[in-house]
Amino acid sequence: MATDIHPSAVIDPSAELGADVRIGPYVVIGADTKIGDGTWIESHVVIKSYTEMGKNNHIHPHAVIGGEPQHTAYKGEKTYTRLGDNNQIRECVTIHRGTVQGAQETVVGSNCMLMAYAHIAHDCVVGDNVIMANSVNLAGHVEVGRNVIISGMSAVQQFIRIGEYAFLGGASGYKLDVPPFMLAHGVRGMLFGPNLIGLKRNGFSTEACKALKKAYKIIFRSGLTREEGMAQAEKELPGIPEVERLTAFIREAKKGVTPDHKQRNCSESHDD
Repeated sequence: MATDIHPSAVIDPSAELGADVRIGPYVVIGADTKIGDGTWIESHVVIKSYTEMGKNNHIHPHAVIGGEPQHTAYKGEKTYTRLGDNNQIRECVTIHRGTVQGAQETVVGSNCMLMAYAHIAHDCVVGDNVIMANSVNLAGHVEVGRNVIISGMSAVQQFIRIGEYAFLGGASGYKLDVPPFMLAHGVRGMLFGPNLIGLKRNGFSTEACKALKKAYKIIFRSGLTREEGMAQAEKELPGIPEVERLTAFIREAKKGVTPDHKQRNCSESHDD
């Protein structure tokens, strides 16, 4: 099948279109863009300059990809938006390009589903197989690990990390890092233990799930300081990659780690 472009579409001459690309009515594609093979761009989509996407993406009506950052210091610099393969970008999604103050690019991996009205701000990095439900908002510089699910109407503050295989409940707000493999929800997002259902669905072993559950109790509910809890978990559960990843993520946190819901009246510092 040859590339199919509706006559009402406006495409800059510098845009690079792959094979078998479909472009619907009233689409606008800006300068210095790259659209991978097999991509379907439906009506009224705007692809802004310096956007690159891989193969077989499906962009639904009224999405805007690669828009200028909502950043007061942005002065029109050449920065990028990059998408991988096989992404579903639903109606009215917005993804903004990077800034020179940040990584100079916003990155979305492959096999992601971004549902209607989701927003990814400048300099974010979103991993593979991520689902962001309706009206999820990521502020600038957020990092989302692979296989994360963020439920509808949730918001993540700038510079926050969401670890891989985490599940974030709906209508929640996050101002501290969410460790990998965890379940979090609540208006002020709190942890509720490992995301056991999601982990099992993704093929994690019973041994790994039990170890994460035990490690969680030691780190977050034992009454030990955070560092003491991690040391104890590593001592009692040696050689388990998922536990090692959990403790490494917590130690790397610069903004602090989301607390357990039973500690909602306690300090949220990761040093507690």
